[in-house]
Amino acid sequence: MRQDGKIDYVEFPAGDLVPLKRFYSEAFGWTFTDYGPTYAAIGEGLDGGFQADAAALPAAPLVILYARDLEAMEARVRAAGGAIVRPIFAFPGGRRFHFTDPSGNELAVWSEG
Repeated sequence: MRQDGKIDYVEFPAGDLVPLKRFYSEAFGWTFTDYGPTYAAIGEGLDGGFQADAAALPAAPLVILYARDLEAMEARVRAAGGAIVRPIFAFPGGRRFHFTDPSGNELAVWSEG
């Protein structure tokens, strides 16, 4: 249900959509709906999409995903072609790692404890 003041959509900058969609599909099992040659909507969880139109690229926020098994997810990200930019580290409330996708977007994955 959409509510005033709540995150409603996340849009990532993208380069070539083909390797980017392949990466997220392999690493996280995401699916996509293509809206023309420069836009692919994410079909998982929070609504969002990838914007490949260079004229519309915003500054990228840090998006944090969740994983029950952080080490297994880090291995999946590596296997899919992601680059780990901050290996697993502890923070108050859990642990996480940061990675970049094939377009250079930095995201993080966290787990409790």
